[in-house]
Amino acid sequence: MVVIDGHKKEMDIRSFENLEQVFDSVLENGFLDGRIVTDVLVNEEPFSEIYPNQSEDIETSEIESLEIKSATTVEMASSITLELYKVVNIMAGGGKQVAELFRQADDAEALELYQDLLDVTRDFLGMLGSLRDQFSLKDSNGFGVVLEEFSSLFTEMTEVLENEDWILLADLLEYEFLPSVEKWKNVISAIREDIREAAKR
Repeated sequence: MVVIDGHKKEMDIRSFENLEQVFDSVLENGFLDGRIVTDVLVNEEPFSEIYPNQSEDIETSEIESLEIKSATTVEMASSITLELYKVVNIMAGGGKQVAELFRQADDAEALELYQDLLDVTRDFLGMLGSLRDQFSLKDSNGFGVVLEEFSSLFTEMTEVLENEDWILLADLLEYEFLPSVEKWKNVISAIREDIREAAKR
């Protein structure tokens, strides 16, 4: 039995050799057009590939039931924006922690955390940029202005880092990075609205 988003499909799992063939058939039949798979349950257990093409190794004789859950790109984008709110809070917490460690002269720990903070920030900006491109969002959401401010701040922080002026870096994190991070909340909120508007078109 194959269930997609709560609807049973007329598909005989046994007519396929393995799980990958079932997935291919689901796609070919257009059951997931314009949608993104969020969950796959095989025999009511969550399934995700541990290695590429693992689904090829799962024979259909082992499958009693298959359930696929999906979301529209808009629903997915909307839930991503909620995750981005959490990331903003992580960035704020991380910035505060790094600043404190520099002030306590715990430079090694601070630098390690600072690198993590940079990675999270890079991923965050990448995700925001993708959302913006995917939905051709207008720039009235303030993205460009906040991004420019953020970029010049990071340029300054990189220079300070090279000079190993940890106290100045702590100041920049506390007095400029944290307020700048807060501004992203408004940008994300505006992007959420833009995505809702895009869904109505």
